[in-house]
Amino acid sequence: MKSRTLKINSTDNIEVALSDLKAGESVSTDSGTYNLITDVQAKHKFATVDLQEGDNVIMYGVLVGKATKTIKKGEVVTTGNISHAANNYKLKERKTSWEVPETSLWNDKTFMGYHRENGTVGVANYWLIIPLVFCENKNVQVIQDAFMKGLGYNDNDSSYYSQVQQLVKMHRAGISKEDILSIDLDMTNADAEAENRVFPNIDGVKFLTHSLGCGGTKDDAINLCGLLAGYITHPNVAGATVLSLGCQNAQIPLLKEQIAKRDPNFSKPLYCFEQQEVGSESELMKRAIKQTFTGLIEANEYKRKPAPLSKLCIGLECGGSDGFSGISANPALGYTSDLLVALGSSVILSEFPELCGVEQELSDRCVDERVAQKFMTLMTAYHERAKAVGSGFDSNPSAGNIRDGLITDAIKSAGAAKKAGTSPVIDVLDYPEQVSKPGLTLLCTPGSDIESTTAEVGAGATLVFFTTGLGTPTGNPIAPVVKISTNTTLYKKMNDIIDIDAGTIITGEETIKQVGERILDYIIEIASGQVKAKAEVLGHNDFIPWKRGISL
Repeated sequence: MKSRTLKINSTDNIEVALSDLKAGESVSTDSGTYNLITDVQAKHKFATVDLQEGDNVIMYGVLVGKATKTIKKGEVVTTGNISHAANNYKLKERKTSWEVPETSLWNDKTFMGYHRENGTVGVANYWLIIPLVFCENKNVQVIQDAFMKGLGYNDNDSSYYSQVQQLVKMHRAGISKEDILSIDLDMTNADAEAENRVFPNIDGVKFLTHSLGCGGTKDDAINLCGLLAGYITHPNVAGATVLSLGCQNAQIPLLKEQIAKRDPNFSKPLYCFEQQEVGSESELMKRAIKQTFTGLIEANEYKRKPAPLSKLCIGLECGGSDGFSGISANPALGYTSDLLVALGSSVILSEFPELCGVEQELSDRCVDERVAQKFMTLMTAYHERAKAVGSGFDSNPSAGNIRDGLITDAIKSAGAAKKAGTSPVIDVLDYPEQVSKPGLTLLCTPGSDIESTTAEVGAGATLVFFTTGLGTPTGNPIAPVVKISTNTTLYKKMNDIIDIDAGTIITGEETIKQVGERILDYIIEIASGQVKAKAEVLGHNDFIPWKRGISL
């Protein structure tokens, strides 16, 4: 019989309900038998010992909270009886030994990617059109409207446009409101995108509009240009067109300086236009469109060729997390992470507010004291800035997180960190720095899904694997964002946005290792262009630069 509860670590004094449990039930587990005195919903936890006010609450083997009142053995833990707490951390001895997974099944495997002149390999082939300042967003939109239709790229909204057309016809035919509501609309997308493409080897032209570039501090301009440089030099990008007004802080020379920092021998086509120098808007548009079209001709010459898995760079992300995240999807992705590191690939773990409480473990895993000290300094500074504006990492869990069992930030963080597996931390980066080494890298970003995903891709992630327990429709303009559900109910309910089901771990159908291996096989398919991530199919091109303020 499948267990109905899970004790994650032998030192834990709370246990996870894998299914709904009722008050009065007697639950037998590997750690003992418990008579429940309250209902415990699936994903939530109950005390396995009597806890007094002020006692430590332990989960994943770490401090995740403090009892704020007496909690009886068999009673559910909630925001009403525990509060966030996490251990302090300091520089200690290195703990970099790890159990390297068996990789023989993948040692000789390759993916079909786009080889760039600097030795990197992309999993896609995009052209970027970027404004250096929000004043140019409208001009970028004009080019987008022209190119999406003129070059045969599906805008992913044509099926909805078709539905509106159907509704207009019904209305003009005199069909009543009640009848309209009862009629099923045709969801078929009429555009045959692949057949209409002018440039079949270019996956798309992407438009990275944003709200920054003008005011703010000098650091704001440097960080924006650094992020945009990360996208322009990205392996998934063949070239870029940049529109500048001319008087903003984020200047073209600053952008080029940031590009040179990331790729000293940068050789991709890059076309920059400054409206105040060119003059009229129509002349700016004419020059940008013509030059971009010639760049697309050049970019279309790239074709997929075999590449070793060591050329992959994977971003690890989670959003809309639930009480199963830390025991299904996240550890499965963590096993995949260990496989990738063993194969020589690069892996990025970000979302620093969601590492609160596991700082000691991660700093101990850093390869040397310099890397460990950088991580601790960034974590401390981030937390202090948050507290200075009346918040803190304890404010991180969202209403949805709490509803589904993540009632303190430390509980959420201990589960989120499982995405990083067990390999040593080879490097620590501040935003918007770029990955330069194989292995596991920590990147300072907010916990906010889109800001963090945007930053991971800017740091070099060619794919992002994103775990979710509640369902999050996040994507990225140039990197596939693959969703992994923590539970099968979500996978079935929101199958249009979820790619992989890790809920089979909860039901006992698969082990963490089996799902982790399945994820790696899927990575190869996605990277080779054999399968499209559902976020890409649905046109989720989310792009939000982090304006280095307090975002949790």
